[in-house]
Amino acid sequence: MTLDELNKASTTDFVAALGGIFEHSPWVPEAVAKLRPFANTEDLHAAMVNAVNASGQVAQLGLIRAHPNLGGKAARQGNLTAESTSEQKGAGLDRLTNAEFEEFHRLNNAYQSRFGFPFILAVRGHDKHSIMAAFRQRLNHNSGEEVIEALRQIALIARFRLDDLFA
Repeated sequence: MTLDELNKASTTDFVAALGGIFEHSPWVPEAVAKLRPFANTEDLHAAMVNAVNASGQVAQLGLIRAHPNLGGKAARQGNLTAESTSEQKGAGLDRLTNAEFEEFHRLNNAYQSRFGFPFILAVRGHDKHSIMAAFRQRLNHNSGEEVIEALRQIALIARFRLDDLFA
């Protein structure tokens, strides 16, 4: 699909085409469908990020919580979206040793306990070691910092996914 086709699509088709950009959150493309046409993917991305930023804390936390744990059980069981599966595989999270899986499990639990939502990182360009390092560093943040960082990471993930969609 091209951006021109997306701009001309019905709202239903527009939302369906962009449904995987923000994890399990079709409300994001729904919020921007009426803003069409978009001149380029940068404008589309900016509009969706603005919709998230304007959505309020409850919706933002829902978006954050819609993301899977990195290197978690859902990944091992094949229960992720196609996008998340590809991203985690690209970072090598599908090839964790049992000890590494246990470490990710421990870090995921510690993060979830501290902040009440999953650790989110745009994993492109990362490997399991840099992801673990980011986990450890961000466990020292406060809740406000982590909400901001999670939303920043989600925006980056969305940018990567849009680039893939229109590549």
